[in-house]
Amino acid sequence: MARQSTRAAWTVVLTLDGLGKLHQQVERALREAVRSGRVSSGTVLPPSRELAAQLGCSRWAVTQAYGQLVTEGYLATRVGSGTWVSWSGSSRPPVRRTTTAGVPTYRFDLSPGAPDLRAFPRTRWAEAARAAARTVPTAGLGYPDEQGYLPLRELMSDYLQRSRGAVVTADDVVIRSGVSASVRQLCAGLRAMGIDRIAVEDPGWTRLRAVIESAGVRTEPVPVDQHGLDVERLARRDDLRAVLVTAAHQFPTGVVLAPQRRLELIEWARRNGGVILEDDYDAEFRYDRSPVGTLQGMAPEHVVLLGSVSKTLSPAIGIGWLVAQGRWRELLERSSGHGPSTLDQATFAELMAAGAYDRHLRAMQRRYKRRRDQLLAAVRRELPTWTIGGAAAGLHLTLTHPASLDTARLTIAARDAGTRIVPLAAYRIHANGSDDGIVLGYGNIADNEVAPAIRSLATAFESLTAR
Repeated sequence: MARQSTRAAWTVVLTLDGLGKLHQQVERALREAVRSGRVSSGTVLPPSRELAAQLGCSRWAVTQAYGQLVTEGYLATRVGSGTWVSWSGSSRPPVRRTTTAGVPTYRFDLSPGAPDLRAFPRTRWAEAARAAARTVPTAGLGYPDEQGYLPLRELMSDYLQRSRGAVVTADDVVIRSGVSASVRQLCAGLRAMGIDRIAVEDPGWTRLRAVIESAGVRTEPVPVDQHGLDVERLARRDDLRAVLVTAAHQFPTGVVLAPQRRLELIEWARRNGGVILEDDYDAEFRYDRSPVGTLQGMAPEHVVLLGSVSKTLSPAIGIGWLVAQGRWRELLERSSGHGPSTLDQATFAELMAAGAYDRHLRAMQRRYKRRRDQLLAAVRRELPTWTIGGAAAGLHLTLTHPASLDTARLTIAARDAGTRIVPLAAYRIHANGSDDGIVLGYGNIADNEVAPAIRSLATAFESLTAR
């Protein structure tokens, strides 16, 4: 929709109610004007200074209100284009539509795995890219260092020490295009060492299982329960010397590997001369206390730490890292790999060096916690018989129902109502019977969509149980 400029008398369009702080009054007035249709989709809002002058309030109050409504999805903004209304205000929610290719589209997408793409720091990233283009030495514009851009490895070493409790130097860090690329190279190294099987969590991230198997390495499922990976089951397998684990926040169950099992897993690696591939999946976002430290910090000689910016910034950036020491560093020497472009690495390094990455993480922590709280309230209100799991961290949670429930049919019913969910069974290697539930992602859904999305899911559930 083409954006339209307006010079309306905003004192007529907006009425401050005099209740609470000024920025909250402006926020409520703008939200109500958009919802009622008095300010239509595509309307360009006046600059904050101009609107503040018309309303007789501070510019800060207006900028705060704009920022909140951008977060909620009512407004959108872009440098050089101003701020405009992005919400259509349709009172009749559309149901699922299909494209000409037959791919379903959804009004509400609650599938896990994506961060809030609206919050990507475009301006700061562009500034960092310009700075990188100016500061990268001429030698850095040649063929890239296979280990990665040294300034980024130094910054990443510092970051992993202070934020994740890792034991690491810049020499231990290798920059790759993501966790999948790291796992693919490690698998090639494991095969060269004669290790052709890797234990994986069941349920677990299907994409990484596919990467492992495409590298010619077999995956061996190990169950996950309320305490994380069942290390005792792993220890029964004498033929296994490698395991992939999401210890800080298991995907998809959301559980944290229990302290005793962390110790048992490290002891298993020491006893068998094995290696733990620790996927530090969305570990930065913890809402009840500080994030759980890495296993790597407890046994760096037996753990290869994997991470990326796909959940903290965007999958489109294509930057990840691995930390390997000792004999497991040989895995990389026995296989080949390459990382993202030097300029992309230098851009991320500029973002980190300026403190912008840390500030972004703190802002996203607050945003995701607020959205998580909205989701919990909506689930407790609309689906009171369901049990919530894995809500203390990350960008998703699980829901299970005490009665035997066909989650595949529920997924279809939700799809027909315009809402996308993913059954927990989709991530399992071995079926687990009637106790399976669903996985709800809330990273990339707007705040104002949370309540109607859960209402839509509840309607699908009610229709299914009625049948």
